[in-house]
Amino acid sequence: MSVAVLPTQVQPRELPADESVGLLEPVAYFDGPMPTGVTVSQDGRIFVCFPKWGDHVEFTVAEIWHDRAVAFPDEATNRTVPSDPAAALVSVQSVVVDAANRLWILDTGSPMFDPVVYGGAKLVCVDLETDAIVKKILFPMDVALVTSYLNDVRFDLRRGSEGMAFITDSSDKGPNGIIVVDLATGKSWRRLHNHPSTKASAPRGCLPIVEGHPLLDHPANGPTKPVGMGADGIAISADGSLLYFCPLISRRLYSVPTDALADVWMDDETVGQTVIDKGDKGGAADGLESDAEGNIYATNYEHNAILRRPPDGIWETVAHDPRLLWPDTLSLATDGYLYVTANQLHRSPRFHQGHDLRRKPYTLFRVAVGTQPVRLR
Repeated sequence: MSVAVLPTQVQPRELPADESVGLLEPVAYFDGPMPTGVTVSQDGRIFVCFPKWGDHVEFTVAEIWHDRAVAFPDEATNRTVPSDPAAALVSVQSVVVDAANRLWILDTGSPMFDPVVYGGAKLVCVDLETDAIVKKILFPMDVALVTSYLNDVRFDLRRGSEGMAFITDSSDKGPNGIIVVDLATGKSWRRLHNHPSTKASAPRGCLPIVEGHPLLDHPANGPTKPVGMGADGIAISADGSLLYFCPLISRRLYSVPTDALADVWMDDETVGQTVIDKGDKGGAADGLESDAEGNIYATNYEHNAILRRPPDGIWETVAHDPRLLWPDTLSLATDGYLYVTANQLHRSPRFHQGHDLRRKPYTLFRVAVGTQPVRLR
């Protein structure tokens, strides 16, 4: 008869552990709702947004002022008018400063991921010289679909008389794709509508692992299922010739020529044939960014990291830090710093049977990269 021998208690020793990469600096803390988007103006003003996903959101767009988030451009603009969703902001997912130093606000029109109604989904431009709204573009219902979730936006102000915008539709309830906007006329159209490159987990399966746990929709009531959000991160190349994008639930990076997206006469099947799979980016990403030297940056929420893809295509690590709990949006500023929000999205109730595992504060970080933003003007 064999006898099990229990190990004796050992003296504690300092063991090897995961090591951080890059100097990650906190810029702002958030003790209220979770932030998603961040952008920095050419003179250093910082703007963030808070989509309405269940937290109490007093204002959906803010400027960081003396370490506080203050409603921007004012409280009235952030006060939704239920009878007229076009009158004010509804639920903002992304804010981006363009090459002309104007702030563009991308309003999903979809609080709690509810169906989109006309006037809710819109693109709003604020002149940062006066902090006044100077343009508002509403999307027709055949562009921003009832199931759409407008996620992020990039600009090329050289196209047409006033420029073009490119927007990802990351819907988990309907078709995904890229929306193109002529900023002069307000005309918009869909591209890569339901194309495989815009879909979650396509063309290869992907089960993200975050903090050691599979990322799955796990509601309080209902079955557990895969997360279905598609085209999310977006970046434009230094010369404006390519748009890079990635689904939220995918480890692939894709590109498509901006000429194909902008050509209203090209049929969508032909546009789809121009998409290139740029390969595995080492983990699933939420946000993308680019710089004037041809680098593409990607958050990596599976590894608490920010990665960079130089023109040679070999990925490298910019930052890796246990505090980077779901790095969401990236914004490269003229001060040579890359700004990133960390909002613990994976700890939200929808992924944990209704239990909120997030711990405040949420954080805005920055890391020095020493390059300049893409300015297509």
